[in-house]
Amino acid sequence: MFRLNSQLPIRLLAIASITFGVSASVVFAQQTVKTSSVFAPLSLNLTAESSVVSTCAGEGTSNSHVQLNAKANSPSGHPVHYRWSTSAGRIDAEGPTVTWDLSGLAPGYYQAFVHADTGNGEEVCEALSSTTVLVSRCAPRPTCPTAVIVCPENVVADAPLTFSTTLTGGSAGVEPIYNWTVSAGKIIEGQGTSSIKVDTKGLSGQTIKATLSVGGYNLACLASCAVSIPVAVVPARKFDEFPVVTSNDEKARLDNFAIELMTDPSTTAYVIIYPSRRDQTSEVKRRTKRIVDYLVNSRRLDAHRIVSMVGPTRNNLLVELWNLPQGAKPPSPAPEFVVIQK
Repeated sequence: MFRLNSQLPIRLLAIASITFGVSASVVFAQQTVKTSSVFAPLSLNLTAESSVVSTCAGEGTSNSHVQLNAKANSPSGHPVHYRWSTSAGRIDAEGPTVTWDLSGLAPGYYQAFVHADTGNGEEVCEALSSTTVLVSRCAPRPTCPTAVIVCPENVVADAPLTFSTTLTGGSAGVEPIYNWTVSAGKIIEGQGTSSIKVDTKGLSGQTIKATLSVGGYNLACLASCAVSIPVAVVPARKFDEFPVVTSNDEKARLDNFAIELMTDPSTTAYVIIYPSRRDQTSEVKRRTKRIVDYLVNSRRLDAHRIVSMVGPTRNNLLVELWNLPQGAKPPSPAPEFVVIQK
């Protein structure tokens, strides 16, 4: 919009003298012409830093505010003044750069307007520009599914364990990604699925914790389950048995027994004597003491590693030598037996 008031006087004066054989002169009269000067157009451009904003609850104010930038070009060099207005929302500032607050508005399109003017007080040039911003609907917040891990029951030492899970709820349309980890052992089947099998060999007496991380939800969706591995029940092993033999034969058998016991200091030696029905109690004690003393004094075994027992009588004497690994169940020759103390 322009207001044109200035006038510029122009004086035109032309006098010419021409002679044609006879002298003559022609005079052009002076005249004044008034014209109006025109301001160069004021250009104005308005941009928004974002054309789409969100006003979802809990997202903070940064998502519901947008910066507006007005750029005016005044060829005349006069200052430019800006006035702002909107179809909704608030602009509490002046100047070429302002912030438009769209918080609390319903989803839809909204406009911001800027009016710019420049001039010297008598002549004023004006321009108007606008921009549109979309307030978008809030996308549903992602939610983790409820993961329930089923721990194995009836756990047996060294036997594989199976952990499985079921998922319920969570964000719709998400294909879950299964990622398992275990605190001990090794996953031998099922990684990437809802069920895994874990090798537990050598983990007797330990606790295994299986943790499931469910991917695809842009959240940390975790669940875990722990199970204890029972101590392996290793059976006692009968190393040798013999009836009444010569002294050298008995010593040779005890030597072999002692050598095996020395290979594993955690084992315990059990000596079980089944006396004959003819043996006296004193004879049974002497035989037992002779065997234990040989293992302790001649073979240098710790006396605390040797347990001697007397089983029920038999027709003929029988001596059993047992090697008991740590944690194993001791041999039980009969419901009733007498432990001979040294």
